[in-house]
Amino acid sequence: MIPKNRHLAINHVALEFLLLNLCLLAVFLFRLAGLMQANPHGAFNGDFLWLAAIFNLSWGLIIFLNGDLDLYLNFGFRKRMKYVVLNTFIFVGITYTLGMLFHIEFIQQTSFLIPIFLFLFINLSLFEFYGRKRRNVTLARALVVGKGEEWSEIAGFAGKIRRRGYDLVGFLDNQKQQDSDAPVLGKVDDLSSVLGNTEIDEIFVTVSSLNEEEVKRTIEAADYYGIRVNLLPGTPNVLVDGVRPSYLEGLPVIRVRQTPLDKLHCFLLKKVFDFVFALGVLIALSPIFAVIAALIYMDNKGPIFYKPVRKGEAGGSFQCYKFRTMSVCDDPLNGTKSTVKNDPRITRVGKYLRKYDLDELPQFINVLKGDMSVVGPRPHRVFLEQDFRKVVNDYMVRHYVKPGVTGWAQVNGWRGPTVTNEQKRQRIKHDLWYIENWSFWMDIKIVFLTVFSKKTRKNAF
Repeated sequence: MIPKNRHLAINHVALEFLLLNLCLLAVFLFRLAGLMQANPHGAFNGDFLWLAAIFNLSWGLIIFLNGDLDLYLNFGFRKRMKYVVLNTFIFVGITYTLGMLFHIEFIQQTSFLIPIFLFLFINLSLFEFYGRKRRNVTLARALVVGKGEEWSEIAGFAGKIRRRGYDLVGFLDNQKQQDSDAPVLGKVDDLSSVLGNTEIDEIFVTVSSLNEEEVKRTIEAADYYGIRVNLLPGTPNVLVDGVRPSYLEGLPVIRVRQTPLDKLHCFLLKKVFDFVFALGVLIALSPIFAVIAALIYMDNKGPIFYKPVRKGEAGGSFQCYKFRTMSVCDDPLNGTKSTVKNDPRITRVGKYLRKYDLDELPQFINVLKGDMSVVGPRPHRVFLEQDFRKVVNDYMVRHYVKPGVTGWAQVNGWRGPTVTNEQKRQRIKHDLWYIENWSFWMDIKIVFLTVFSKKTRKNAF
């Protein structure tokens, strides 16, 4: 799931939870005012906090188990209505069961359905309004590679993908046939040039109009720039591991390099874990932060934090927070001088901070800001990006996800210097393996190994 579409989906999910609680609160206030029952301080008022907890837990469980990303990105009202109505009836069953289990008196009254069906009505109405408003907003920019005579089979493609939050930028086609949907930007072999000079978020490849070698080159070029590839329609012989079929407005689509975090419930689980874990660390270790800040200042007067620019998700840049460990710091944006063993720039306090990775703790602020995740590929300096791409063609694929405070490569000993090509390949190999095989328990395992494994600090200096 690319960041632009994910942002839209997250907004929709957040809006649903806001609506759910507002509907419950509205019913509560009407009852408190005595407009809905003779006794304004009845069972509902006493059970309000329990009801709020059960309602939010139940709807969260439904999204986790039955949430469909397509229905948060698709602006079709009928499809959305079927989804919301079905989940609302499941919602009634779960809340009623939990209410009876915890002996909540209000659940035993049929009026407990009022906030639920109020939520159903407003949810459908506002989503339709929100969808109409979003239809004219450009989100993810899409490019079609290959067109030819087969394109008539998928006529109206621009309209189909616009309903999913895409804007069709143009085509690449060897025959250069102009189409009303979008302009032809060049030939298939011009792909690298187009990607280097045009903002593209995803590529759709019409496999039937290209030969096998052209499809392979297209995927390689997209990997080099870290851009997602979707194959349609037809089944090529060049598919890689991780390919899963899906449908876009009835059109068969095969996504190359589909990852577990493309699923809505997986992404939401990781998002919640990041927020809770980072907030907990910052609160629990705040006294240690204060002590470290004082030691840094007393040892070598100057700024407490060093904020270098790092590359993040989708190739974007952000300021990465670290405790300052050097007397003379490299340029935050254009610095190219890497740390070496026994580096004379490292301060006395900085030596111990780096040894035990304490200098990385402020990066949990980046996690709360949304720049980073607790676990993911470590963020690299700006200048290292081109250096790695010369050796590893699919280096940019690591930008499918947010960079992490710790990562799979680090707990396996692939941290520190990347002087040799083997060091570069192994680090990226571990990063991509993590992205393709992510699970919640893997994140827990990596956090555990970060703290307790000796491999993690093998090349720390």
